[in-house]
Amino acid sequence: MKCTRVRRAGLSIAALTLLAGATACGGSGGSGGSGGSGKGEGGSPRLSPVAALQSAEKSTDGADSAKVESTTTMGSVMSMTAEGALGWRDGLTGTLTITYTGGTMADTMRQMGATSMEARYLPDAYYARMGDSFAKQAGGRHWIKYAYDDLARLGGGSGAYLKDQLTNTTPHQSVRLLLASGDVHEVGEEKVRGRNTTHYSGTVEVAELAENNSHLGRSRLDELKKTLEQAGVTTETIDIWVDDRDLLAKKVEKGETTAGAYSQTAFYSDYGTEVAAEAPPAGDTTDFRELVKQQEAAGGS
Repeated sequence: MKCTRVRRAGLSIAALTLLAGATACGGSGGSGGSGGSGKGEGGSPRLSPVAALQSAEKSTDGADSAKVESTTTMGSVMSMTAEGALGWRDGLTGTLTITYTGGTMADTMRQMGATSMEARYLPDAYYARMGDSFAKQAGGRHWIKYAYDDLARLGGGSGAYLKDQLTNTTPHQSVRLLLASGDVHEVGEEKVRGRNTTHYSGTVEVAELAENNSHLGRSRLDELKKTLEQAGVTTETIDIWVDDRDLLAKKVEKGETTAGAYSQTAFYSDYGTEVAAEAPPAGDTTDFRELVKQQEAAGGS
């Protein structure tokens, strides 16, 4: 039925946006890595890549908020942009405008009457505003609510990992991710949108990283590894640019999945910017759990 197809498409798009809008593969803690040290200009001590990144992680974490611009591609499935502001003082909060620019997801969104959607991140849940076509098939409600605890319960290992990442994901987690890779080196000094930065790079073993930097139990981790293997994700490369205030200015993450190559580039600016986000009206919101039940009743996956 068209009603079921529209709801299912909306649920899938919002879930994929949840994964790609604010995060790529952010880690939840821990550090490691290797790298040499040298001398800066005039013979002044130069921090090793690991020491420099540890300083950047601390500074970026303490900044509490930032404006974000990102682009994400995933094979022929989607290409999208995100723009807004995120805060992380008391859990992830903020609002992003997500625009689908290509791939099958953009085609589906056009069929639903819009290629852009608003995403709101609160400490306990994520909200996605769908188009009018979705609302007509969902009792007039435009928003889908994803409570992180529900994702953990209904999504198995991948759902629990997603909750773990979303409740811990901030710009400084990208720095931690690179530190945890055990493969960190300095590329050189570069300009990023007019800011003087130092470029660092490394390669991450995804499944190993999840085990080393997650609070999940063994059974959940085993499920996650299976999910990652089925998706074809084994490694990813991470590049980050840190400015002269020890703040993250840019990150690039790239990898491979069975759906094709994926890449996410994000720029961070205006650290300390004011961030406000609130839950949409209850009367205009439908719950992820209810949509899942409706799909199961209709024979959907």
